[in-house]
Amino acid sequence: MGRWEPNARGRLQQAALDLYVERGYGQTTVAEIARRAGLTERTFFRHFADKREVLFAGSDELRELFASTVAAAPATAAPIDAVAAALDAAADSFRERRDHARRRQGVVVANAELQERELTKLAGLSAAVADALRRRGLPEPAASLTAEAGIAVFKVAFERWTAAAETRDLSDLVHESLDELKSMAKCAD
Repeated sequence: MGRWEPNARGRLQQAALDLYVERGYGQTTVAEIARRAGLTERTFFRHFADKREVLFAGSDELRELFASTVAAAPATAAPIDAVAAALDAAADSFRERRDHARRRQGVVVANAELQERELTKLAGLSAAVADALRRRGLPEPAASLTAEAGIAVFKVAFERWTAAAETRDLSDLVHESLDELKSMAKCAD
């Protein structure tokens, strides 16, 4: 190893994603990730529990962003509008990371273990939003239904945004998906 360089965590994340894209998730070891980043395996494990978690770093921050944005929405905002504000905040947080998100999404889609972890992450987002809605006074099951619907909108919009041919902003896709959901709900009445 050479002289100390900053941003070990970021370098490990970049090395892991590069290797997962080049060789596949299952064919990449922690040792190879550390070596590509110019670090040791010990340093890897100081930052990540396992090679899967490299792709899910930032989940806690995203969950907090959703929950705090819902909590900060005006008291007069309808529950779905509070969730829409959180969707906008999340879309804004991804604005400059489309290439990374596309590459990451390709790795996740190609691996069942990672798809399962992605669903766990989404369930955590939904739980955090539902909790924030309950704290705003929305009773059950409305809080859970609104949260699940909002996270479904996020999931659909994010998948569309990471598609190779898609050029629209994530925020536009979020609003389009949310409008579609609202339209379907009105048709059901």
